[in-house]
Amino acid sequence: MKRCLLALLLLAFVTPALAAEKVFRAGAFAQDITPALGVSLNGGMRDRKAAAVYDPLHARAIVMDDGTTKLAIVVCDSCMLPRDVLDAAKKLASEKTGIPTANMCISATHTHSAPTSTGVFQSDPDEDYRKLVTQRIALAIEKAHANLEPAKVGWGVGSDPRPVFNRRGLAKDGTLLPDPFGVALDKVKMNPGYGNPSVGKSIGIIDPEISLLSLVAIDGRPIALLANYSLHYVGGQPGDQVSADYFAQFAKRVGELIEEGQGKESNQTSEISNQKSPPPFLAIMSNGTSADINNVDYSMRVRPSRKPGEQIVIVAESVAQAAYQAYTKIEHHDWVSLAAAEKEIELGVRKPSEEELAQAKQWLEEAKAKGPVLQSLTHIYARESVLLAEYPDTVKAKIQAMRIGELGVCAIPCEVFVEIGLSLKEKSPLKPTFTISLANGYNGYLPTPRQHELGGYETWRARSSYLEVKASEKVEATLMELLKRVAK
Repeated sequence: MKRCLLALLLLAFVTPALAAEKVFRAGAFAQDITPALGVSLNGGMRDRKAAAVYDPLHARAIVMDDGTTKLAIVVCDSCMLPRDVLDAAKKLASEKTGIPTANMCISATHTHSAPTSTGVFQSDPDEDYRKLVTQRIALAIEKAHANLEPAKVGWGVGSDPRPVFNRRGLAKDGTLLPDPFGVALDKVKMNPGYGNPSVGKSIGIIDPEISLLSLVAIDGRPIALLANYSLHYVGGQPGDQVSADYFAQFAKRVGELIEEGQGKESNQTSEISNQKSPPPFLAIMSNGTSADINNVDYSMRVRPSRKPGEQIVIVAESVAQAAYQAYTKIEHHDWVSLAAAEKEIELGVRKPSEEELAQAKQWLEEAKAKGPVLQSLTHIYARESVLLAEYPDTVKAKIQAMRIGELGVCAIPCEVFVEIGLSLKEKSPLKPTFTISLANGYNGYLPTPRQHELGGYETWRARSSYLEVKASEKVEATLMELLKRVAK
């Protein structure tokens, strides 16, 4: 009798546990963030105004839910986004969805044809657009959350070395090259041009991997694909036109390849007359560690002739084909656990000395006679020195790590050098791991101390490059701490 009662009691406890089977859910949404014409476009040494839209801009969002933890990842067609905008967007989205702001990662693709949201060189932020993009990013998360449905998740890694080249060329025979103020200190030159007699071979370090996170419905219908590739941007479209660059073209092309591979049957909805059509598939390309990587092979003697926008299509096709081949090999899981952790660290600011500041102000006074638009690098960087002098001695940077099953994701608010990303991949306790750059804010370039010694554009002191020389070591150490925390 006692045995029967014990068995009944065990059954009473076990049955609900069996019934409460774990369910993984995912949702995605692409929210338009295209600006009105006339807005400032950043990404250059001189400001431009948008005269036309080459292709629309989006904030592409995915939300995942393991039943206990929810994560949101958003990638925006923007050159860079400041932390105050992203913090405000996260707060709005959290209020609507209940997702903790610490579990949200929002990044910029780094297209050089998007509205100015943070001041860099001679482009100043457009306040109306800053308000619009804040609201639209939050809306993207809210709508992706509303689209949550039972799903499977998987990850994989492809490779395409063809479009990526290290853009830092080493000076020949120990020659020292001038910085913007004419001081010969640099041992490398960024984008040296074809046949530059003073520059030899490229530094050569690249990361050809295409990291993938795939989300599919229970019946196999694709929901979303997040890709990560270490390529700065492509460009080649008219400079006064708004463009999402190769990031959007990749998303379009890989979506086509996946649809073709699935066949018509996978896109059929239920025959029930009142069945709601599922949300459209969403592909996303995030920017990896590409601070010193572009798609130009300067070892060639002449530049290949291209029509406007043609190079974007060529690069996107190449990367999409490689990504699709990796996608077809992904094993999807019915359920995995999710985790996120972030930490705010303080980093030093490289500010001009009193003598350097006085000289910069003198140069700017001389430039006034030549008109309001600064033309020379000396004057442009003199302005940057004056503006940097107003910066605090230290700034805060938000560093973040996420885990999706066995996949690790790092997020850094900088333009990150490729060797940092390679180091994180090697040392991370999660395999695979990739890094999203320009995430959760903007703190300029992040070279390694070794790259600082070599000099070059990415190290020149400006609002685009101002962190202390050892900042990368502190960021990497923080990420290793966070990765170990989420890996538990």
